[in-house]
Amino acid sequence: MSFDEEWSAARATAAANVSMRLNHVPMDPGGSGGGGGDLELNQDHIGAIGSEAFKLHSRLQTDGKHAATATTEAAGALTKENFASGAALAKVNSTWESQVKTLVAACANISNGLNYSLKSHAQDEQQLQADFTASAIDKYLK
Repeated sequence: MSFDEEWSAARATAAANVSMRLNHVPMDPGGSGGGGGDLELNQDHIGAIGSEAFKLHSRLQTDGKHAATATTEAAGALTKENFASGAALAKVNSTWESQVKTLVAACANISNGLNYSLKSHAQDEQQLQADFTASAIDKYLK
């Protein structure tokens, strides 16, 4: 069989097996949550995550730097005595400080983002409620 014949047969087989399938979240028969894939905003959970991110942010700002002075002094002393490990220790300290700053910023972004999301969602809900109350649709929903 030539390549063209084999390729045509493979394409025909593939075309015969084509079907549409929509990806979705399966229904949870156990009732342990989920609601069939609907997006659910649980303000208590979101608030708790934001609170923990803020706490981690605060602790990292102080605890992430507690050895900075001693490490800098040790690196300087080792370098002064011509030990190669002095420069290596200074580099490790610099890398650590950079990573702590990145982590502190990430925690701040998480905390601020979740606080914004909660506030924005609450405002959207209030606006929707006000719009429905003021509209003719409200009469039909009662």
